[in-house]
Amino acid sequence: MKVLRRIFDFYLDASIHVAFAVISLIWVTRLTLNISFENHLGWFLFFSSIACYNFIKYGVEAEKYILVVNRYHRGIQLFSFFCVPFALYHAYFLNFDTFLGIAVLLVLVAVYALPILPVSKNLRSWGGIKIFVVALVWSGTTVVLPILSSKTFFSWDAGVETFQRFLFILVLMVPFEIRDLAYDAPDLKTLPQRYGVTNTKILGALLTLVFFFTTFLKDEISIGELTSKGLIFLFLGVVMYMTKRNQSKYYASFFIESISILWWALLGAFLQTN
Repeated sequence: MKVLRRIFDFYLDASIHVAFAVISLIWVTRLTLNISFENHLGWFLFFSSIACYNFIKYGVEAEKYILVVNRYHRGIQLFSFFCVPFALYHAYFLNFDTFLGIAVLLVLVAVYALPILPVSKNLRSWGGIKIFVVALVWSGTTVVLPILSSKTFFSWDAGVETFQRFLFILVLMVPFEIRDLAYDAPDLKTLPQRYGVTNTKILGALLTLVFFFTTFLKDEISIGELTSKGLIFLFLGVVMYMTKRNQSKYYASFFIESISILWWALLGAFLQTN
């Protein structure tokens, strides 16, 4: 059991679960917008998500990431480096428009993670806008990039889907923000620090309502999409109710991240039955 627990912890800590969440959401985009993108995009995002997320989590300072003392973190570092050449290989096959989209997102990631702003600050240290930057990057990665890769027109429905994905990620960030209250510096002014845990959860619940009902703004809605989003809407509402300050070890890092994978599974199942 100890070996399985260590493997599972590495799976979470090395951002492999996050990478699967990214892949799940680009497939949600593929199914809801009925587009077909390059398979290389999926593999590129899988390997690059692992490398980027681990750098943000463990290596914001270059010296810290190069001179790793902890053996466990060194293993995560080596695994991240191992993923880079695979990401670059699949990036070679992406079209020019996709590259432009990736470049814009990389700038946002760099501003978020690296101290390149005045007074050596990054957007990650600005708790008030941090989650909005994260939601913007995720929505751009999981909706805009697949559209660019598919070489299709950015339609009204694509815009609605991008907005919904932005809201979806904002809601998923709420449990993480509440969990991190124990570690965040008071000057970060995160949403739970500013408005309290209860008000932040109420805000998250309101965003779930907007997330679901904006589905009816789309020109084309399938029964499978509507049903899957309805179930995810209910699930997110339960999450907002159950989220508390003292969470179990795997509540946010595994269960919350798994909602993206659940969405893909539900959508695929309902579309097959209709």
